[in-house]
Amino acid sequence: MLGLKMATDPRWVNLAEKEIKEVLIDHAYCEQKAASTCISLIVQFSDKQKLVDELTPIVSEEWSHFRMVLAELKKRGYDLGPSRNDEYVIALSKLANKGGSREDQLVERLLIAGLIEARSCERFRLLSEGIADDELKTFYRDLMISEAGHYRLFLDLARVYADNVDVKTRFNELLAGEVEILKNLEVRGDRVH
Repeated sequence: MLGLKMATDPRWVNLAEKEIKEVLIDHAYCEQKAASTCISLIVQFSDKQKLVDELTPIVSEEWSHFRMVLAELKKRGYDLGPSRNDEYVIALSKLANKGGSREDQLVERLLIAGLIEARSCERFRLLSEGIADDELKTFYRDLMISEAGHYRLFLDLARVYADNVDVKTRFNELLAGEVEILKNLEVRGDRVH
């Protein structure tokens, strides 16, 4: 369903369970960044009515997820703490084609956002199946379903606005690039990605 070319290292879920506070903090910031990305796309491409219509509810949903993760942190006696860089997202952003038309740049951003959502979905599935905490299993299962919907939406929007780009081919190129990123990133339990 997600098209990912490389599964998450099986050690990740065990490491994440041992550092669940850090995973929750990182997850909160991932949700905040996802909402910000959608807002940025809406502002920069406000002339694309379908994009505005489709992403506006996603902003609310991502912000709701941010609030849910904050509540989970608070329930467990944890503070949000400082923001941190997401090495995975930074590396993915470097895969974006530069230049081209405004629509080409939009498609690049949508495909990268879709890939991030796909990887998040996969990681949330692993958490929902692999950790001992039953509350967090349910929490991450529900979020996994939402992330899958976001993944599909970003790819669908890319297809709508792709004039000069073969979306399937370009997404496969990004998926191949992501494999190289994952091979070069340390397996860490304190991050979602």
